[in-house]
Amino acid sequence: MQLSKAIRFPFPFLRISAPAIGTSTVAFVGAGGKTTAMFCAAQELAPALVTTTTHLGAWQASMANLHFTWDPSDPMPEMEATLSNGITLVTGSLDEATERFRGLTAPQLENLKQLAGSYNLPLLIEADGSHQKPLKAPAEHEPVIPNVVDIVVVVAGLSGLGKPLTGEHVHRAERYSALCGLKMGENITDRALVNLLTHPDGGLKNIPAGAQRVALLNQADTPKLQSRANEIGQALLSTYDSVVIASLDPALDFPRKPVMAVKEKIAGIILAAGKASRFGKPKQLLDYRGQSFVRNVAETALKAGLSPVVVVIGAEAEQVEEAIHGLPVTIVQNPDWENGQSTSICAGLRECRSAGGAIFLLADQPQVSVEVLRALVERHSQDLPAVLAPYVFDQRANPVLFDRVTFQDLLALQGDTGGRAIFSKFSPRYLNWYDKRLLLDVDTPEDYEKLVNSEK
Repeated sequence: MQLSKAIRFPFPFLRISAPAIGTSTVAFVGAGGKTTAMFCAAQELAPALVTTTTHLGAWQASMANLHFTWDPSDPMPEMEATLSNGITLVTGSLDEATERFRGLTAPQLENLKQLAGSYNLPLLIEADGSHQKPLKAPAEHEPVIPNVVDIVVVVAGLSGLGKPLTGEHVHRAERYSALCGLKMGENITDRALVNLLTHPDGGLKNIPAGAQRVALLNQADTPKLQSRANEIGQALLSTYDSVVIASLDPALDFPRKPVMAVKEKIAGIILAAGKASRFGKPKQLLDYRGQSFVRNVAETALKAGLSPVVVVIGAEAEQVEEAIHGLPVTIVQNPDWENGQSTSICAGLRECRSAGGAIFLLADQPQVSVEVLRALVERHSQDLPAVLAPYVFDQRANPVLFDRVTFQDLLALQGDTGGRAIFSKFSPRYLNWYDKRLLLDVDTPEDYEKLVNSEK
């Protein structure tokens, strides 16, 4: 069975490119809309297999197109003929006392994983329970996350913020209190939620080594909660690969945009390897505001929160490296710098493949501001455009942000070509900006004089 999928999904919980869809196994844990999030993702990835390692409410099974129950003593149900029909749910038998379907055993799960691989299907797993509370802390026996999982989505319901830390709002409230730093009965703060989600016995518990970590801040139903989610998400990015801010409500049938933002680390790649033969001396080392061009650019990238910041050096490597000495940046030597800009692009990208995107910064543009970098990152988080560039008085300008879906194509560039070579495949989106200085490249001494004079 061959799948035909777009690279992006309207509900981007999972940053999965088309070739990897069928090989992905995703676990959902936490509280505050976990099951809804799982079925939303399955709907976008369909055909897909869905299961649980713990239990699933009988009332929730209706979100699947087909449902098979599988007793451990029986062979796997015959389901191959119907796997292309949307979402296929596979669970254990119904526990009539709790009105929940039992989870699969480890051997059953392994067989289901093999079936998913054979038919190139994603496998989505609910790996714990929350008793329909917005927040929770895991018990000793959970979450039950198999080692084969590639992505773990940790869900938290923002409706719990500001509420008293009691069993009414938090599943296993006493355990939550011990992990987050609040006393029982105190109002749940943003910091307490961050503490819980980043605790090794809280949101990070049992996540397999190497699995991608996604925090899903759900129930961002008001502008105030969305604003708080932005700040919480920023605090989580040091621990999670991405943070999704969403308002998922199956009763609304999604008449509005359910995902407000996807926050990820955006790398800053500074191209500082060229010889600047036209200029006559290394532009990276020219003075701007009392220090070198390249140091100005690196400090701007760091102040804007880009991570990691990678400086690609080549010609005049020792001097350039000395100019950025002491800054928390990654320095990459490009021995092939004479073969063109593409070699520096590739050298920089290899250092930040796990980032959600990368902004390429030119060492001869020290005038690029922190504000425009932050604006590019914020705009990108809204709907993840593949390429995003400033648009200054009817002209495309630098720096340009490339989403990670473009990385494979950028890594294939050769010779003296830059990112614009892939614009025919990934049409740029634009951010209106009104700073003419972004249009200035320092290619000649006259350009340098213009730049210096523009500061007066």
